[in-house]
Order: sequence, then structure tokens, then C-alpha cells
Amino acid sequence: MEFDISGARIFFRIPTGLPILGDILITETLVISWIVMAIITGLCIFLTRDLKVEKISKRQALAEMMVDAATNLVRNNTGGTQFDKLIPFVSALFATSIVSNLISLIGLRSPTADLSTEAAWAVVVFIMITSEKIKAGGILGYMKGFTEPIAVMTPFNILSELATPVSMACRHFGNILSGVVINGLIYAALAVASSALLGLIPGAVGDFLSHIPILSVGLPAITSVYFDWFSGCMQAFIFTMLTIMYIANAANG
Repeated sequence: MEFDISGARIFFRIPTGLPILGDILITETLVISWIVMAIITGLCIFLTRDLKVEKISKRQALAEMMVDAATNLVRNNTGGTQFDKLIPFVSALFATSIVSNLISLIGLRSPTADLSTEAAWAVVVFIMITSEKIKAGGILGYMKGFTEPIAVMTPFNILSELATPVSMACRHFGNILSGVVINGLIYAALAVASSALLGLIPGAVGDFLSHIPILSVGLPAITSVYFDWFSGCMQAFIFTMLTIMYIANAANG
């Protein structure tokens, strides 16, 4: 999809791919997701090499600090150690989310700007929530919960249950995609302004400079501090926190 604004073009890329092995489709989102996983795997290997009990390296100290942070995040928000089994999952989810959000800083399209990414995460979380509810009250207790406080509320309770993964996915996706779009619009607007202002210079100099988006240098980098760094980190944290809270609440009740 392409929009033309007074000579400045904004591209909204729709993931495309080539089918291989029959119906398997390799999209841009899928390829960049593999890159994200490779980055995280490489960091894990790097941080956990040559582990020692004494005289640990700065690399090992950083790894231990990250593990402690993940452990405290889960324990402080669930009230104990009964949910320690969530620590690896929560750590992987947060790492994948934050790297996916920030990978746009190096010019790659963030996988989280594609709703299918968050939808997949939300489905996994929804299955875990449902599993914990069934473990806590049994299958009959889980089904009975939809009829509370009165049976007539059953359709609304079912919709509320299904709304959990939808809201989690759309919240994360909407914030990341909006940042991508706003940054693109700012860049395009500055390119148009640059062309208009520099085009006022008479002669060949003005004609040459009007084709260089000089005003687009600098300001987009400042706005990306919020839309990429701050928003990306916050959305990763919020999605992770919601995952912990939903699962803990399901298990307790």
C-alpha cells in the first residue's frame, strides 16, 4: 500500500512471502521473528558461557541480575514461590516482546506491528489461563463459573472470557503499529517541508537541495525515543505483567 503526499511517499508494507513446501508461507514477519529468536539465543549463549561459583565475570553478573529480576517480578506479583514454573515462560515472553519492539531501530519491520504475532502470544496465554482454572476448580467448576452469579449471564461471561486474549493482543499491537505510522507521517511531513523550503532557493542549488530531506534528519530520532524505546519497553512490560496476573488469578480462583 502506498500513499503519495506532494512528492513524499509513505510506504505501509503488507507482509508478503513465497510459498514453499506446499501451503507454508514465509512472510516478512516470520523472517524477522527468526532473527529476533536468533538474537535472543545468541545473547543467552554469550551470557551463560564459562559460569563460575566464585570470581564471576561481569557477563555472568549481568545474567544473574536478569534471572533475579525475572524471579522477583513473578514472585512479587503472585505472592510466593508457587508460580516459579512461570519464570522461564515470562522471561522468554518479555525478551521476545522487547527485542521485537526495538528491532525497528535498526531499520527492520517490528514483528509486533503484525497482529498475528500478538495473537499467537495471546492464544498461548489464554490456554495457560484456562488450564489453571481447570486445575483449580475442575472441568465442572470451570463450566459452572460461566453461570455465575446467575445463569442468564452465561453468554456475557463467555464473551468476557474470549475478550481476554483479544484485548491483550490488540493493546500491544495497536501501540506498536501506531508508533510506526506516526513516525512515518512525521518523516514524510518533514520531507515535504524540506522540499518546500529549500526549493525557495533560486537556481540549480535550490533544485538540488529540494530533493534532499534535510529536515528529516534529527527530529524523527527524537520522537523514536518515545515511540520505539519507551513505548516498546512499556508494552513488553505491560503484556508480561498481564500474563502473570491473569494466570495467578486463574489459579487462585
